Amino acid sequence: MKTREELVETLDRVDGKGYKAYKDIEGEYDMGGFLLYIDHVQSDPFAPPSRLRVRVAQTFPPDYTADRDSVVALSDYLTRQFSKSINKYNTRGRGTGRSFLISIDCGRQEILERTSMHIAQEYVEARFEVGLPAAGRRILGREAVKIFTETIPSIVKNSLFFGSIDWKEAVDFIDLYQDQQYIRRVLRNMGLVAFVADGAVLPRESGISERPLKNAVPFRSPDTMRVSIMLPHRGTITGMGIPEGVTLVVGGGYHGKSTLLKALEKCVYNHIPGDGREYVITVDDAVKIRAEDGRYIENVDISPFINNIPTGEDTRFFSTLNASGSTSQAANIIEALEIGTSLLLMDEDTCATNFMIRDARMQRLVSAEKEPITPFLDSVRALYENKGVSTVLVLGGAGDYFDVCDRVIMMDGFVPHDVTVRAKEIAEEIRSFRERDKAPDFTCIKERVPMKRSLNAGYKDKIQSKGLENIRMGYETVDLSMVEQIADDSQTAAIANIIRYARDRYIDDRATLREVIDRVLTDIDENSLSCISPFKGHPGNMARPRRYEIAAAFNRYRGFKTVR
Repeated sequence: MKTREELVETLDRVDGKGYKAYKDIEGEYDMGGFLLYIDHVQSDPFAPPSRLRVRVAQTFPPDYTADRDSVVALSDYLTRQFSKSINKYNTRGRGTGRSFLISIDCGRQEILERTSMHIAQEYVEARFEVGLPAAGRRILGREAVKIFTETIPSIVKNSLFFGSIDWKEAVDFIDLYQDQQYIRRVLRNMGLVAFVADGAVLPRESGISERPLKNAVPFRSPDTMRVSIMLPHRGTITGMGIPEGVTLVVGGGYHGKSTLLKALEKCVYNHIPGDGREYVITVDDAVKIRAEDGRYIENVDISPFINNIPTGEDTRFFSTLNASGSTSQAANIIEALEIGTSLLLMDEDTCATNFMIRDARMQRLVSAEKEPITPFLDSVRALYENKGVSTVLVLGGAGDYFDVCDRVIMMDGFVPHDVTVRAKEIAEEIRSFRERDKAPDFTCIKERVPMKRSLNAGYKDKIQSKGLENIRMGYETVDLSMVEQIADDSQTAAIANIIRYARDRYIDDRATLREVIDRVLTDIDENSLSCISPFKGHPGNMARPRRYEIAAAFNRYRGFKTVR
């Protein structure tokens, strides 16, 4: 291992030279108080920043790292402190390209397992990026010396040692995460699929911001749905418990129906203090379902919903390059069931109308033998009674669902009301006179086997994420814009690496997609998220995704094939 002085000497030597001479500083250094690892140096000032790590002795009391939940929470907290410290010293804007940029992947409102911070028994390691300074393509060596001997040591000192952080704030952060995990674990024992705490703030600042809306109406549970949960740290908390089964969310436009559903879909993840949704918890296998016109579908059995189509195609093995609204929504449901969801979340606004309902008048005009779609209205109860899969559905204009639901919540000025009794009375008073189609059998969902050679990415075998919504595989772009529960760019980055990792290790033309994903997630549990990284040392900026979004990426890759 080299010394701090040797790093300074190297930077003095390359000062003023061409940018590629920065490669000479790659290596490991004892900086006196912490270790520095320069794992990768960028090729020019405009390239992705250089990847660095710093490692300090682990000085936190045992209570802070007592279990996995504590480690995830403390890692997230330290990452945010590291980022705040960067902001005090960052001199971004000087030099060429990404010169002087210092950044760490610290996320937004969600608390996620990340590769940007690693806590071991002996040490704490922060993984971050630095844009090495340049003027044009000439090295600014003396400026780089300041970054390595002044800026980075200050950031480390102010964020990674127990004595330098607000220990009470850190404890509160960890306690909150542990309480959130506790609620998540007890939901099923309580017969619930979600919990929304009294006083929660559900509306967001804007359509492009996940921060809480100021002066928003705080959530208040209907008395008939209020439950209490005794938490390990905060004590007793009350709020609305959404039971298993079929729940409708109704109300006028702009009264908060979609806001409630959006909170439920995002609260499969835990949220930071001050978010407003800290105690809004949804079972972590909930999947948002929508129509997705134009998506790719490979060998999905959509026959429970769509059968006897005029072209004679066997919908038990349905494939298409350009799905319609109804076929895409059917496939989205079946694919979620294939991976193991227990809760479907839907908003009428983003669903295919002909998939959701066929009223009495339309049944009279178009006979059953001429209609290949079994509407979700006639399937939703079978999903719960035969498969144990619940549904929360936002509705504004399909009262026929009153006949098949267990609970109806009406949002009025962002305040929920339990109107189940009145909805059932209306269903009795105003008969729909529609004929119910035969409920499909959901007891046996076909599990597909990925074909290994179909995942060869072609051009340079390149599999790389592009922001939140896209993964580039060779010349093909996997569009994830309709996969609404990806919360962070770093989750997309992890999914891209998981596709390669799974292909190279576990896809063998025999294992099912669910088995492959299970094996990858087991490796992550046992070896940390860093194990899927193609990089040595610094694992890149990744956050742990859920199995459902991993499967969604496989399913939307237009080269994806399964064994038949």
